[in-house]
Amino acid sequence: MDFELSPEQEQLRDNVARLMRERYGFEARKGYQASPRGWSEALWRDYADMGLLGAPFAEADGGFGGGPVETMIVMEQFGKALALEPYLQTVVLCGALLKHGASEKYRAELIGAVAAGETRLSFAHAEKQSGFDLHDVGCSAVKDGGGGFVLNGEKTLVGQGDSADRLIVSARLEGARRDRHGIGLFLVDADAPGVTRRGYPTQDGQRAAEIAFADVRAAPHDVVGAPDGALPVIERAVDETVAALAAEAVGAMSEALTMTVEYLKTRKQFGVTIGSFQALQHRASDMIVALEQARSMMYLAAMMAGEDDAAERAKAMSAVKAQIGRSAKFIGQQAVQMHGGIAMTYEYKVGHLFKRLTMIDAAYGDADVHVRRLAERGSLFA
Repeated sequence: MDFELSPEQEQLRDNVARLMRERYGFEARKGYQASPRGWSEALWRDYADMGLLGAPFAEADGGFGGGPVETMIVMEQFGKALALEPYLQTVVLCGALLKHGASEKYRAELIGAVAAGETRLSFAHAEKQSGFDLHDVGCSAVKDGGGGFVLNGEKTLVGQGDSADRLIVSARLEGARRDRHGIGLFLVDADAPGVTRRGYPTQDGQRAAEIAFADVRAAPHDVVGAPDGALPVIERAVDETVAALAAEAVGAMSEALTMTVEYLKTRKQFGVTIGSFQALQHRASDMIVALEQARSMMYLAAMMAGEDDAAERAKAMSAVKAQIGRSAKFIGQQAVQMHGGIAMTYEYKVGHLFKRLTMIDAAYGDADVHVRRLAERGSLFA
């Protein structure tokens, strides 16, 4: 199978890589992280000017005609730089919810605003009791007399939720808390009456929020897709997000490996570089194998992200998560151990790469969770 990028895709990769080299050095990242939002608003505007915010969307929806491969290209470079901006939440996750759930008119309006850098979105879905089950939704949506809805409930770990302009909120219209039917998606202004947000930093240097909804009103036109049939849309959007996370993880693993090899070439012990020790050479070789295994699954994820068969797509993404998680853990641990104490310091990048890789593994179920799901669903190629 041909995995070669087109000339346009190569240009996109080179442009993003150059931007990250010039503007996203590790010291610069510390400054972005310390800013009030926790990321760079200037870079967000640059992303819009470069077309990155519209890259995965169809031209009819206000984008630039790309898809999962363009997302993969951008996210891999972001992973190398440990980019902090809400690209994953706004463009990948919420963008997928809009692509697959919203009406044509709504898509053109919102995706156009996202592509221009004018609107930032976050998906308020996870709840404290839900774990990794996407169908476990307790937040309620009750119809009011005017055809709209009133939302009540709490959401947890809303990525970049403290800086979002608008929220896509999952809420239950009917059924028990863990039923697969009866879930809807609602677009809510982040500062609407009744919305309370508490933002905080996460372990990997990014940000999230706890968000409460108390009698928050959503107008009829703020319903995204079918009012009570949103779960398939949510599952598809999460599968596309897993594919993007796989690319980000490969970028972070690649950077960790590069830094480790450079360190082995320069760090001296007993009068010689530690890279001359055969045991460490073998461990570096094992890191390369783990990275290439992860890269293969990154390609699989990009290929399967557009698969219409939900069962086949879910099996593929479970296989991706399982391998990405295992490779990330191995490469992160080896990079930290072979660097020694310096990797444990805040001032050095390797430890931050390992933190981000650990968070990616945990997102939407870690490797162990997805191995169990694969066992239940059957072989990927059955």
